Amino acid sequence: MNKPNLNIAASMLAIAWVTTVILTLGASLPAGQAIAGGDNWGPSWTSDGKLKLPEGYHEWVFLGSPLTPHALNGGTAAFPEYHNVYVHPKAFRIYKATGNWPEGTIMLKELQLVLNGGSSDGSSVEVSGRGYFPGARNGIDISVKDSKRFADTNGWGFFNFGHHAPPYAPEAVEAPVDSCAGCHIANADNMVFSKFYNPILNAN
Repeated sequence: MNKPNLNIAASMLAIAWVTTVILTLGASLPAGQAIAGGDNWGPSWTSDGKLKLPEGYHEWVFLGSPLTPHALNGGTAAFPEYHNVYVHPKAFRIYKATGNWPEGTIMLKELQLVLNGGSSDGSSVEVSGRGYFPGARNGIDISVKDSKRFADTNGWGFFNFGHHAPPYAPEAVEAPVDSCAGCHIANADNMVFSKFYNPILNAN
């Protein structure tokens, strides 16, 4: 009478073990691999090779927000806005497990204007004190990791969806090397300015 029960228990343990292995592999793939199956978290492309603007990116992992205001750059900062950088949670989890961004990673940077308080240096005074505070959204830039598609630029391609208030362009062509990729090749850590995001990337 006990043998059938033992067989059922063994089967259930085997199923649980297989499920655990599948989940573990999905969370810790080697660098350069995207997760197979599940929801499509990587980039979407048009038939002529344009990148589609992702949806729901404000629900992704927020990595950081560097700021280079005009007042600290002689009034002519190249990017005077906050750089709000987001990455999909699954790409983030793979990075945390491997130390490398997987194929298909999207780094999405939404620009956000500094709230103009009327001061000569562009600062304003709020309850917390005088400083720089985020204002209106003002554009989106995206980088995508695809080692085959972007072999000529260290495996990353760069795209601009408009440097203005929303709505942004629904799709974009790859930006010229000298507008984005060249700077990352010369200055970034493996094409990503990780030092600005380490407080989040290295958090427990």
